Amino acid sequence: MATLNIEILNPKAKKLLQDLADLRLISISENVANPFLDAVKKIRSKKVHLSLSDITKEVEIVRAKRNGK
Repeated sequence: MATLNIEILNPKAKKLLQDLADLRLISISENVANPFLDAVKKIRSKKVHLSLSDITKEVEIVRAKRNGK
């Protein structure tokens, strides 16, 4: 079974696809946006390279704020 993403440009095409689905020749499902995956993709696209010392400094700052120092 193959899965295809199709962008419908004409409403008549949607009617044709619905007719095929009614004949059980194809299955139609809409993609539901996932905010978590969108955020992950956005973060990964930045490609920021942090050094271990940068991460350690940030952790120490957060811990100091949390502990009230």
